[in-house]
Amino acid sequence: MKKSIAILGFFIVLASFQDASAQLSRKEKKEWKKKQKGMDPEEFKNLIEENSSLQAKLSTLNGELSGLQTRLSDREAQNADLKSQVNSLETKLLASEANEDEAMDVTGNKTRSTKGVVFKVQIGAYKNKDLSKYQDQGESFSAEAVEGVEKYTLGSFTDYWEADKFKKHLRQMGVKDAWIVPYKDGTRVAIKDVLEGVI
Repeated sequence: MKKSIAILGFFIVLASFQDASAQLSRKEKKEWKKKQKGMDPEEFKNLIEENSSLQAKLSTLNGELSGLQTRLSDREAQNADLKSQVNSLETKLLASEANEDEAMDVTGNKTRSTKGVVFKVQIGAYKNKDLSKYQDQGESFSAEAVEGVEKYTLGSFTDYWEADKFKKHLRQMGVKDAWIVPYKDGTRVAIKDVLEGVI
């Protein structure tokens, strides 16, 4: 162990000697020559060979370090590309969420549905009845005025068959005029215009 430390120390001194040899004064050169003369030639030879071996290892390690730095750069570029893709997907997700409306299911719970076709069940159309004050009581209850007639609907379904089940329940409860009305992007349309794509 002590010999290894001494050898390592000698290499450090030798390396500094080689780097500083051009800058040594005459006095320093004489001192180093005396130290060199005092060494056993075989020991000096071994130190020089070991120095060469260590220089080769250092060169190999520097090559490996360079390779690792290149790989790290590639990974960082790949990471930046993936972050860019994630940001793009998040932007698309936010854009698609902005195009969503809240709809109500049979129980009155909010559901998410994309803009497009939504089915509601109309429960009545009245000229002389104004139930708009009850519209705020439940979000699944809505009203719209068409040519002086107030039309009232319940529910909001993206699935025609769910709306049909709800309509049948209402009819069993005594709402004989219950029927399904479709809305496309928030505008009431004729049922024939949307049934082909839905059923």
